[in-house]
Amino acid sequence: MKATLVGLALAVIASLPAHAQGVVPESERALAREIYRELVETDTTHSSGSTTRAAERIAARLRAGGIPDVDIAQLGPSPSKGNLVARLHGSGPEKPVVLLAHLDVVEAKREDWSVDPFTLLEQDGYFYGRGTLDDKAMASIFTTIVLRLALEHTPLRRDVILALTADEEAGNENGADWLLREHRPLVDGALVLNEGGGGWMRQGKYLVQAMQASEKTYMDFALRVTDKGGHSSLPTPENAIYRLSAGLLRLEKLVFPVELNEVTRAFLQRAAPTESKEIAASMRALAANPNDLAAARRLSQEPRYNALIRTTCVATQVEAGHARNALPQRAVANVNCRILPGHSAEEVRKAIVTALADSKIEVALDEKEIAGPRASIDPEFLSAVERVSGQVFPGVPVVPTMSAGATDSKYFRLAGISAYGVSGIFIDIDDVRAHGRDERVGVKQFYEGQEFLWRLVSDLTASRR
Repeated sequence: MKATLVGLALAVIASLPAHAQGVVPESERALAREIYRELVETDTTHSSGSTTRAAERIAARLRAGGIPDVDIAQLGPSPSKGNLVARLHGSGPEKPVVLLAHLDVVEAKREDWSVDPFTLLEQDGYFYGRGTLDDKAMASIFTTIVLRLALEHTPLRRDVILALTADEEAGNENGADWLLREHRPLVDGALVLNEGGGGWMRQGKYLVQAMQASEKTYMDFALRVTDKGGHSSLPTPENAIYRLSAGLLRLEKLVFPVELNEVTRAFLQRAAPTESKEIAASMRALAANPNDLAAARRLSQEPRYNALIRTTCVATQVEAGHARNALPQRAVANVNCRILPGHSAEEVRKAIVTALADSKIEVALDEKEIAGPRASIDPEFLSAVERVSGQVFPGVPVVPTMSAGATDSKYFRLAGISAYGVSGIFIDIDDVRAHGRDERVGVKQFYEGQEFLWRLVSDLTASRR
């Protein structure tokens, strides 16, 4: 009888009118909040935390929810870098949907925050804590969805895989990459839902529902100058700090050309109505003609649009000298680049060398290049997101985006598995606190994200009647 009622409820989801009562009951909201609290209050930083502890706590909840041990895997390349993968079995021929979220978070020092970063605090309409946005909100919601599907014995037309992973933020043991290389059958699917998207609002007004369909390649370059040094009382014409500084000032003027792809062009077209008249006109003009210099110049004044239309490079760290009373023997700068899909790190390195115009400044890749594939949009998945988003956020356009930042979606895309960032959690685009002080998510927006993701996962996986 329960399965019949559940099937009926799922069939009704698609026909719910705008502003209809949510289909996520209060008990599920309370469960999501409790899992959220448990994850935020588990230290999963790279320096002192453990994703293994967080994975163990989620595994215990899944077992208590009736998911058998054979369908729960806890594994990782080292003791503190554990991942969790759980599977619900469907009856149809379609390949699985993977619900992906990372458990690790960036560092957070208590003295830098106005609240305890490792205590979930609900205050003034927000949830505060490290990872509340990036990415424990989605981990909590996905876990709650899997528990509900299991408890209600929801008929599924395909498997649903929950993958909660390590080292997305830092470290050398990235869980998504490791699972795909070492245990691909556990996470192999047709579609991945991940972070990287979400809603944008300004002063409470919902602007767009962003669907991340591509991302730039993250790459650090090391710029090095070496010299014999000497006593600081005897300055010489050659100085490693001055040489590097002069090179960085030249590099500051390096501007990469405008280049659009399928995703960024769709973004400019769909997001234009949410902007001011002047910016909207420039967005439409550039989408129609990437060579429109006036439009490109106007959009380049906005950091988030500048990052959308070109590769960017910026100096982020400088280290030089070995003593206050000695001429520097070494000066090093880190230059962080976010490279458009379809371009290599070597191309960018050559552009940096040209901009520096100094053969004595060495430019080297500081890490292994992991470049994502060219951008693309699956029309069928976009339609599903638009359909569900229209139920929860009527009138808010769904806009494909390319992330300037990096996510674990790239590992799945490189493996030939479609991956999209979409959460339904809206944040103020003028107050993004991920990785920063007093990270937070609106309480209302958290539960709206839960409602949206429950409907989207149901749309993609529940058996059609």
